[in-house]
Amino acid sequence: MSTVAPETIDVTLGERSYPVWIGRGLLDDHARWRAALRGRHVLVISNRTVAPLYLERVAHGLDGLQWSSFLLEDGEAHKTFANVGLALDALSKLGATRDACVIALGGGVVGDLAGFTAACWMRGIDFIQMPTTLLSMVDSSVGGKTGVNLPAGKNLVGAFHQPRAVIADIGTLDSLPAREYRAGLAEVIKGAAIGDADFFTWLEQHADALAQRDETTLVQAIATKVRYKAGVVARDETEQGERALLNLGHTFGHALETAGHYTTLLHGEGVAVGMLLAARLSERLGMSAPADTQRLEQLLNTAGLPTAVPAGFDPEQLCALMRLDKKNIAGTLRLILWQGIGRAQIISGVSESDVLAVLRAATGTHR
Repeated sequence: MSTVAPETIDVTLGERSYPVWIGRGLLDDHARWRAALRGRHVLVISNRTVAPLYLERVAHGLDGLQWSSFLLEDGEAHKTFANVGLALDALSKLGATRDACVIALGGGVVGDLAGFTAACWMRGIDFIQMPTTLLSMVDSSVGGKTGVNLPAGKNLVGAFHQPRAVIADIGTLDSLPAREYRAGLAEVIKGAAIGDADFFTWLEQHADALAQRDETTLVQAIATKVRYKAGVVARDETEQGERALLNLGHTFGHALETAGHYTTLLHGEGVAVGMLLAARLSERLGMSAPADTQRLEQLLNTAGLPTAVPAGFDPEQLCALMRLDKKNIAGTLRLILWQGIGRAQIISGVSESDVLAVLRAATGTHR
């Protein structure tokens, strides 16, 4: 276990407030996270990639409790109602009572599905996030968004259900494949692009160190992003206003993920391309300057992230998928755009013709 004290960030939501701990060796710091368990039943939800690496370490902290595990196959395509049903069956077989806890050990798919399962069992039981990917550490593990996908689109069903604690052990990132690591950097960049121009400049200056996984730089980047998100969640937990800004690039990105059947792009890759499309749309609408778009594209490139729509995608299909986005109101497109780096805003009534023009330019399809 690391002797360096972890970063501690509090998500302040009254009686439902909780800590986010960021550091090395936290999975083995059983005294720290065991205190968040209130009952005797625990279901650990993980996947078949992560569990062989880390489940045993978590199990050592569950001595004396009645616990079991439920393992998903790896990938976004497995974030389904069917697997929620199987996870609920696992809770039933465990005899889980209202003071039971679900532990989410894995990335965003595991965290979303585990949180939704916890929200459903007996109308809501505790859960703890133990994110093992950079993307889940800086984004999906914090804020209480849970849910599953439908064939029609991503995250169309879910609930706001806050965790009891977030245990972000950066040691788990040592085993993270390079592509998954880069996908997580997209969410770090997104936070800066939305509301922190100084952090964006810092990322430009430290992009090489982040790409090389320098630990000091990495912890600072994770903590800065989590601190920003924690503040937004505290002010707007259920996304009635400001929290929607955190979805910069997501409407485009989710459409790209869905069109690719969750196999073409990782979530962070979809966000990267989506952010750039949102910047180009902002520029087309006269909201932002070309120089800001260019800085974003350069930083994404330096981070090793994709900036182009994959070949073969149809702009009309992408636009149709964007119509199903949860942020839309009264049948009109409602997008998160920006006025330049660090100045995002919610724009309602966006013209589909402008969206299509950006998508056609990005796919090389012109009419």
